[in-house]
Amino acid sequence: MTRRQWLALAASAASSHGQDPTFKVDVRLVRLLVTVKDQRGAPVGGLTRDDFRVQDNGIPQELALFEKHTEQPLSVALLMDASASTGKELKFQLDSARKFLSAIFAEGNPDDAVSFYTFNYEVTQAVRFSRRLSRFESAMKAIKPEGGTSLYDALFVAAEDLEPRGGRHVIVVVTDGGDTTSVKKFPDALRAVHLADAAIYTILVVPVPTDAGRNTGGENALETLSSQTGGRVFAPTIGDPLDRAFADILADLRTQYLLGFYPRNVPRTKDPFHRLAVNVARPGLRVVSRTGYFGEADPQEPAPGRGPLRSQ
Repeated sequence: MTRRQWLALAASAASSHGQDPTFKVDVRLVRLLVTVKDQRGAPVGGLTRDDFRVQDNGIPQELALFEKHTEQPLSVALLMDASASTGKELKFQLDSARKFLSAIFAEGNPDDAVSFYTFNYEVTQAVRFSRRLSRFESAMKAIKPEGGTSLYDALFVAAEDLEPRGGRHVIVVVTDGGDTTSVKKFPDALRAVHLADAAIYTILVVPVPTDAGRNTGGENALETLSSQTGGRVFAPTIGDPLDRAFADILADLRTQYLLGFYPRNVPRTKDPFHRLAVNVARPGLRVVSRTGYFGEADPQEPAPGRGPLRSQ
């Protein structure tokens, strides 16, 4: 049962007894995937529970869960832009994506799984969560670039598919720019990804090096989506730099810390979004993690529907 379904059920039960529904945010473990980098940008291992400081809406929290270089299984949603503008570079992007998938399946937790989506004017789940590389290779051969770019719809659909799965949740999106045809908007996509406890890693393959013709607004939106969910943005050129971007994502995923806490003494506000701050006691280190989470939902507000999806 997802968090949204649980909240709706609790609200219904409370209403049947003539009560106004109330929810305590301190009954749910808030989990954080954290990457720590040194001044050169290299992942830092060897930190302990006592090195981390977590604040929820400014209130210090006590860690109830700590795993160093966590091996909890990965659920990865790989999103590939298949709009008309990607046609020239798509082959190179798919070649690098195949190498990334091979590396995921060759090492790590045997329960790691990937789901593959393409998006243009609509979203297609080409491969459901799987570890069979041949399925992805077949799906990639069938891609025909056309139409616009429904990026926010793709993020929304992928997040809802990730939400009920156990372990860690990651979205890797490969695109050349911003959204042009989504039904969902930026806030819808960001909320859905937060509710799924997922981190977005963006590989931004820019078709032209100059600002003319680029969707800089879309690039800024992707930067915000990635940074607020604990991911990163890469802007490689085609070839070896693109391969390295995928390799750097994999290195992050293999060196993450898993932190968890039960919110305590956090004042209630009208805003259900809790802002998080994660730091380490050692100087010179940079922490990458999501910036917050949704502590509760309005039981009177219907759950948003899925974005356009065509599943194969």
